[in-house]
Amino acid sequence: MIGGLAAASFYLPYRKVRGWLWERTWLTGGFWSWIVAPWVFALILVPAVTVTLGQVPFKALFWSWFFGVLWGVGGLTYGLTMRFLGLALGNAVALGLCAFFGTVVPPLYYGTAGAMLAERSGRTVLIGLALSLAGIFISGRAGVLKEREMAAAPANGESRGEFNLWKGMMVAVICGLMSACMAFGFAAGAPIAQIAVHNGASNLWQNLPVLIVVLFGGFCTNAALCGVKIYRNKAGKWHGLPAHDGEHGLEAHATPGRVNHLLCAAAGLTWYLQFFFYGMGTTQLGRLNAASWPLHMASIILFATLWGIALREWKGTSRAARGWISAGLAVLVLSIVIIGFGNR
Repeated sequence: MIGGLAAASFYLPYRKVRGWLWERTWLTGGFWSWIVAPWVFALILVPAVTVTLGQVPFKALFWSWFFGVLWGVGGLTYGLTMRFLGLALGNAVALGLCAFFGTVVPPLYYGTAGAMLAERSGRTVLIGLALSLAGIFISGRAGVLKEREMAAAPANGESRGEFNLWKGMMVAVICGLMSACMAFGFAAGAPIAQIAVHNGASNLWQNLPVLIVVLFGGFCTNAALCGVKIYRNKAGKWHGLPAHDGEHGLEAHATPGRVNHLLCAAAGLTWYLQFFFYGMGTTQLGRLNAASWPLHMASIILFATLWGIALREWKGTSRAARGWISAGLAVLVLSIVIIGFGNR
């Protein structure tokens, strides 16, 4: 639950960044979350982490990094989803799709989809998946109403921001699909965790060296894609140029660099804490561990909804639009609980 709170909260500091391209903001925060934080926490909590990584077979390192590269696409599009849909709707759609693809892709990949249909547990999971799609549809309906109402009325800067339903839905689908690669990254990195334990690491922290490799792959993807975008916007020097305001889509000529760096660092470290606390929780659930990921996503949706209310993202919309988004969130949480029960 603490990890879910961190995941739902990390984007808040980005909303206060001024005078920077969104890509610069995202990449600066990513440096802290995907490079700095994994190494700092691993060096503090895992004995001989550099020795461990040096003993890992190249094949395990490569595939962990490679799936991290693929997951990095999901990480980038997750940030874009928050940018275009807001915290409440963005998390609802992105995490609903993440639950769907994260449950469907592994059985298809390992060839166990038929066995799911033959077992009561598998059929229960499929019911949860159907509900997750229904929740996404309901939330999407709320987004359509919100977009129509904003188009018909003068834009309210606080509630509208950069809201773009169709851009947001498009990147959310990519996010949900590619985010499933994180699970493959952890599976490929199992030898890293085993060597870490052999070298004296606690079971509680055995996955921290795996995160170093997987998240480095994600950083490579985001650095390449954001770097291209920054270059195309002729912002290679990053200072003293007109740049995109992170929250309202405005142009700003002043670049408060020190404050922006601090905000990005806070966002990046908060983002990393979701996996830090989630990893701790999974080691304590024992035979109930299969329900840990659905619980994590349900808590993210819950806290993101509360942030959406606090930030008045739906201010000025009709009661119908707010009713649709509330119903969509409720169905999504229910679907995730059912998926977790089926896994249990």
